[in-house]
Amino acid sequence: MLSSGLIKALIDEIPTARFTIVASPLTAPLFARVPGLDQLIVMEKRPFGAHWYTLWETVRHRRWGLIVDLRGSRISGMLMRRRRAVHRSGGPVVHKVVEAAGLLKLEASPPPPTLYADEAIEAEAVALTRGDGPILAIGPATHWVGKTWPVERYAQVARALLGPGGVLHGGRLMILGGPEDRAVGAAVRGAVPKDKLIELVDKIDLLTAFAALKWARLYVGGDSGLMHIAAAAGAPTLGLFGPSNEALYAPWGPKARVVRGPRGFEDIRSRDPHLNHAVCHMMDLSVSRVVAAAKELIAETASGERANA
Repeated sequence: MLSSGLIKALIDEIPTARFTIVASPLTAPLFARVPGLDQLIVMEKRPFGAHWYTLWETVRHRRWGLIVDLRGSRISGMLMRRRRAVHRSGGPVVHKVVEAAGLLKLEASPPPPTLYADEAIEAEAVALTRGDGPILAIGPATHWVGKTWPVERYAQVARALLGPGGVLHGGRLMILGGPEDRAVGAAVRGAVPKDKLIELVDKIDLLTAFAALKWARLYVGGDSGLMHIAAAAGAPTLGLFGPSNEALYAPWGPKARVVRGPRGFEDIRSRDPHLNHAVCHMMDLSVSRVVAAAKELIAETASGERANA
């Protein structure tokens, strides 16, 4: 996701370019509408690295104009090509967007993460979000308990922002997530009346979520793919961070911010060096701190409001 801006940079430079994109089963749907897409290869991990052999067999018979290798794999070095841009480990520690931009010598002006949705997807998003009042979007789930903020706190944030006296009073709550996030989404659902709820957990694909998030007044969520999708959509995005390094993984864009508790990333890592303990590292991030950061971001982005009625 954070390297997706490279595709737009290449499209802008070479409008007639054709693309073959290799991605995981989770991220591949994000690239299904890329202009000039010849092939989308879904590479699912297999035992003993067999997935790399399968990829080799798929791509080795073609001569490529440019190979952009974000994994630093051996395969890209063995393929026929005019040019190769490959990730090398051991470089300076920079944000992942800047790191990706370096492959095409664009680090001075990194292309922001960019996704493409067609007219049908955009129309579906408009239908899903049509209504009165600003939309607060929440993505309460992450892939690891260490990064997951307690779900009841998301509900408290929603009530504080959407309830009487809140800066988004009268607005609606959009909840997003995948099939595995149903229980988490259900815990947030009760924060607003049914007529103020846009329930999208396990109901739409990632590109439709991207298009729907274009209509959000604010997105609040932990360090996850949805957070980066919200920022790419242009929604004011508040990322809740704990055992993640915001210097590398903060949501990217002028309307994106990070909030964390009193402990910094290095402090948390000193207690969990490999970041693999089955313990929540987000408990010190208070509701009041998130609400204050949300209010500040809403105020800073007031001129960018959109109506969808």
